[in-house]
Amino acid sequence: MPKGRRWHSQHIRRWALRFCHTGSLQPCWGPCVSPSCWATVGEGVRRGLSVGLGAVPMLMSPRWCHTAYGCGQPAVPPLLGARVVGGEDARAHSWPWQISLQYSRNGAWSHTCGGTLISPSWVLTAAHCISSTLTYRVVLGEHDLAVEDDGAVVAEVEKIVVHEKWNSFLIINDIALIKLSEPVQESDTIQAACLPPSELELENGYPCEITGWGRLWTNGPLAEVLQQALLPVVDYATCSQRDWWGSLVRTSMVCAGGDGVVSGCNGDSGGPLSCQRNGLWEVHGIVSFGSSWGCNTAKKPTVFTRVSAYIDWINEVRAELRCVFSPSFST
Repeated sequence: MPKGRRWHSQHIRRWALRFCHTGSLQPCWGPCVSPSCWATVGEGVRRGLSVGLGAVPMLMSPRWCHTAYGCGQPAVPPLLGARVVGGEDARAHSWPWQISLQYSRNGAWSHTCGGTLISPSWVLTAAHCISSTLTYRVVLGEHDLAVEDDGAVVAEVEKIVVHEKWNSFLIINDIALIKLSEPVQESDTIQAACLPPSELELENGYPCEITGWGRLWTNGPLAEVLQQALLPVVDYATCSQRDWWGSLVRTSMVCAGGDGVVSGCNGDSGGPLSCQRNGLWEVHGIVSFGSSWGCNTAKKPTVFTRVSAYIDWINEVRAELRCVFSPSFST
């Protein structure tokens, strides 16, 4: 990012306390201590639902319980008051869904793109970040790439799904999902961002934040400390004007910035455009492309894949996961 620039019996009750839905679209269950999950169980009990263990999902189905941490509510709130031209160092761990996508070369790992944790097992990034010839890993809970941060976790990749209609020439459908080999344990430094409602479009000027370890200026060095910057949304009517991005911009994209001072840059690709709505941080964009004239060119805002245009695709990909969970019973 240029610097100049989120059973009503004894056995049944124990189940309710030990297991709840983890947020996956599949009936996958895991540890949960969330009051919202308990509230759902309590609601079912109050309605007099009497079910066997095989019908547990029916009881839990009125509301998903993502995890004890929920989504889009960082334990360390980001500092949004101060505005530094071109961006600023983020408060450590205030964007806990931000990940570093790294690839292996000559026995060493290097940062190549950002990404967004959207559940304990899934990361959202850009299709253009992915090469079939490289081996990747995901680093979560990181703040300073030059040091080993407490609370940082390195996750292996089980599967990468690039959108089947990704077109590198037109730069459309620039979205990919990464499935982690094991679900990550969420913590104060590792939390998921919320997904926006399908097809939601934010109004012109809506304040959002870009984060990443991209270049500090055009052709400059990559940032070591996570950067953040305010990037207001630029609506499609403006961004598609001839002297802005013209026909390169599609309705499946969202633009932000364009003031010639603040923008995304190389290395920010794949990372989130985080926007707070109703008190929760949602990932509304995936950094896709910027101007070849320079990272912070006026009327050339950073262009993001609009996440709300791909909710159905995200759900379909995640639904392919067959989750088998065999709980141990306690009496």
